Formats: sequence, C-alpha cells, structure tokens
Amino acid sequence: MTLRTVLALSAALLAFSAGSVAVDGTIGSDVSPAAAAEVSSGHDDAVHVSNAKLKRVDSIELDAESLVFRRGSKTVVETSMRDSVTTVSLLNRLLGTPSRTQTAEGDGGACFPAGTTYTWGGAVRVAALSTAAKAGNAVEIRVLRDVVRSRSGSDIELTGPDGVQVGDDIHDAIADAPKADKVSYGSDDAKAWQLLLAEGWTPASSEDERDTEAETEADVDAGLGTNGVSALTDDTTVTVLGSPMPVHAQRSC
Repeated sequence: MTLRTVLALSAALLAFSAGSVAVDGTIGSDVSPAAAAEVSSGHDDAVHVSNAKLKRVDSIELDAESLVFRRGSKTVVETSMRDSVTTVSLLNRLLGTPSRTQTAEGDGGACFPAGTTYTWGGAVRVAALSTAAKAGNAVEIRVLRDVVRSRSGSDIELTGPDGVQVGDDIHDAIADAPKADKVSYGSDDAKAWQLLLAEGWTPASSEDERDTEAETEADVDAGLGTNGVSALTDDTTVTVLGSPMPVHAQRSC
C-alpha cells in the first residue's frame, strides 16, 4: 500500500469517527423524540438479558444503527447505538474489561468529539460520546478484526450486514455498488475503498413528512453524504467496519 493510500484511509477513519459529522457537522444535545423513544424501548430488554443467555452469543453484527448479539441465526439481544450505557455494559459482560481512553474534543482527530473510547481485544472499539450527536447516536463503533475472545474464552465472530467481515475480499460488491454508495481512495496501483453496506442515521425525525428520496438527494447536495455502516478496504480487502460512517460527506466539522 502506498503512503498516499495509508494517509487516505487514516483520514477517513478519523474524519468519520464522529456521528455528529456524519449528519450535520455539529455536536448537539437536541435528540429527537423518536430517538429518545428508541432508547427507552430497547433499553430494558438489553439490560435484563441474563448472563446465561449472553454467554451463548457466538456472533455480533454491526448494523447501521445497532449492535445485534446472536446465537446462530437467533437474536439474543440488540442494543441501540443511541444508548451508550447499555452498549458498553453488554460488551463488558460478554467480552470482559476493555482498555479505556478519555478524549477531549479534537484529541482523536479534527472531527473527533469528547468522550470515552473502549477497546476489547483490539477488535471492537466503541467511542461513547459525552454529548449525543444531533442524529441521536451516542456511540461510534469500529470493528477491526473478524473475531474477538469472550470473557469465557470462546471466539465471537464479528460481522457487518450480510455477514461481511474484516479480511473479506468484497471486489464483487464494490463493482456492483452504485457510485453513490462508494468512494475510491489511493492511486491506480494501490486503490482503497469505502463502501456503504447499510444506510441509516437520516437527519430528519420520524415526524418529518418530506419525501425520503428527495431528502437523501438534498443531504448529498449539502455535503452531508449518506450515513450508515461502511467498510473500509485495502484494495478490495476489508480492513475496518464502522458505524456511523458516511459516504460522500464533504462538509467539514
């Protein structure tokens, strides 16, 4: 990989570390009523899942707006990315004690918000924001490996939507994706990509009755891009899965 590609990937990882940037470039506390409802609706189920059930989890999927804990094809529990306390608590219970870093605004990069970053096994990184982004997300999640060891010693698979994992070659998915869902970095001899795997985190609240397609086009025109869970690649091999992580976001923080 060339230096240019490395710098491009590093910039992408840092610049998309703030969900606030993914939506409108600002950090705010005005979480919509719909966002608050989502937190309360899923919070109790996640908090009260038993240790016995949680211990059976064999995979975690990073979705556009949540983490899904599964045993085989069955969902054991799902936690909203609008709820930092429950997200971190469940990962602690399943994976054990993480490494932890306190960050002031800007410490992790020009667009990185203040908060606490938790990392489990060098594989899952959660930045819990001190102030929720305007979209309502309270965490930023990055998956850096395809597997992580649980506190009981078992391997937990880490995936994105449709089973995409770090280390996968997603050449066909990149080739088939529309231009609006992908961005190319690097040079002709060492390309890297960001591919949107699932869309999420639209700026409008659920009460907004604007046409969704028109809204998406307006967001792209405003430089906000399309947010959701994305894959970053070295050539066509996945190196990072992240959410929120917009494509074609041009507006600076």
